[in-house]
Order: sequence, then structure tokens, then C-alpha cells
Amino acid sequence: MKNDHSIDEARLGIMLNELRLPTIKTLWPEFARQADKEGWPAARFLSAIAEHELAERVHRRTARHLAEAHLPPGKTIDSFDFEAVPMISKAQVMAMAAGDSWLAKGANVLMFGPPGGGKSHLAAAIGLALIENGWRVMFTRTTDLVQKLQVARRELQLETAITKLDKFDLLILDDLAYVTKDQAETSVLFELISARYERRSIMITANQPFGEWNKVFPDPAMTLAAVDRLVHHATIFEMNVESYRRRAALEAKRQRGRPASFATINNTPLIDAARQSETKEELASDNQDAIVEDAAT
Repeated sequence: MKNDHSIDEARLGIMLNELRLPTIKTLWPEFARQADKEGWPAARFLSAIAEHELAERVHRRTARHLAEAHLPPGKTIDSFDFEAVPMISKAQVMAMAAGDSWLAKGANVLMFGPPGGGKSHLAAAIGLALIENGWRVMFTRTTDLVQKLQVARRELQLETAITKLDKFDLLILDDLAYVTKDQAETSVLFELISARYERRSIMITANQPFGEWNKVFPDPAMTLAAVDRLVHHATIFEMNVESYRRRAALEAKRQRGRPASFATINNTPLIDAARQSETKEELASDNQDAIVEDAAT
């Protein structure tokens, strides 16, 4: 009897492999012992191991989708400073993170604002939340994707390359403004926008408003057509705030402060010398701070 039981266990392991149920294969002996000990009905036993299998599948799928998304690390909705960008509603962002209403119809999201205003952070944070909710997302610098599509065009594979991107419910194109004003580059970008129109969603971050997109698309007709397709069914975020990096540099300057005077009233010459030395140090410090602030912008 014991030998028959061992044979049954071995056959069960093989069948679970064939059915691609690795979690059940791992967990069923422990759950079976607990079920026998506590007198579980068969339905409870099957429900328990099936629930664990489904949970592990969700975990593995999320891990795969995170790996293919290429999101910048550490960008989450919780770490986004909504107080610094008061025109962005956290409630609206949280609703978008579910993705059901807008991704299903291929709607777009467009984020405009100066460098350092948090556009890339917010885009990546929404992308991460969508992945956690079961959607597939790809985050890429616009210039990087455009270069790949150009290579595909030269190899007569552009249509195939664009079709492969359909597996992503959302394509996040970061820093649109840095695409070179070149007919070859902008034409593949336009074809991507046209191919996804009303089928798959695009999220774009850009430094320039629509009025300056002629710097990206050399052909006015192409500019108008691209904008028309993007704004149809789109949510637009205007993030015209001071750069995060500049604010951080200014805050660091305020926290450093200035050293207290160390001279005494009885040492007047020392006071004068100390003031002259302090003035030189302040000038040097201010020059250095200016460099930091410029770099931050």
C-alpha cells in the first residue's frame, strides 16, 4: 500500500508539471496533511491550493512585466511630491492608476512642463501602479525608441516592430522634445502615433507645449496630424513648476548657513581681518552656490 501511495505521488508530480502548476506541486503535500488532520472537505482543499497557485501566477506575471517595462527605479506615487505640483490632483492620479476606463479605449496622457518639474517621476509612478494592477507598460526615452524604429525601417521591419509594441497597453515616451528635427526620425514617430491611435495608449512627457512642436516635426501638416491624434481622448497635465533639482540646491544652501564671528571687542584688528576673511569665503561660497544652481537647472 505504501508503495502504491508513493507511485501515486510520483504520477501526480508528473501531471502537475504537465499542467504547469508548480505551486500546487510544491504545496499540496503540506495542505493534504493539514486537510487529513482537520477533516477538510475536498472542495476546501482544492480551493486552498488553487488560491495559492493563482496568487503565485500573479506574482510571477508582475515580475515579468516589471522587468520588460524598464521603469526608472524608486519612482512611485507615494514618493511623488503633490504639494510641490499643486495643479496635479492625487485623486485623479490614483484613479488613472487603475487603468480600466482609459486604457481600454486607447486614451492618451500628455504631460507638459519645464525640466525638473516631476513629469518623468509621475509618468513612471503611474506606469508602476498600472503594472501592479495587471497592465503591461513600457517606459522609454523617446530618442531611444525612435532610433530602434529607424533601424527597423532600414531593415524593412518597421511595421513588425510597431506591431510588437501592441503587447504593451501603455507606451511611455519620455522627453519628446529631444527628438532631432529630422524627417527620418519624426516620420517613424508619427507612424507609431498613428498606429496606436484609438487602439493602444501613449503617455508623453515634453518640455514644450503644442505651439512649439514644430521644433520636433519639420512638416506643419505632420505636426497638426500628430497633435490631433494625441489630444483626442487625452488627459493633459500642465506641470509648470520650479525644478525639483533647483529647489533642492537652494534648500541645501539655506541649510549650510554661515559661520559665526570668532573675534572679540578687545581685538579690533582681528575683527577687521576676520571680516575680510569671512567676506572672501562668502564670495567663494556664493560663486560655488551659483554654479550648483545653474547645474541644477
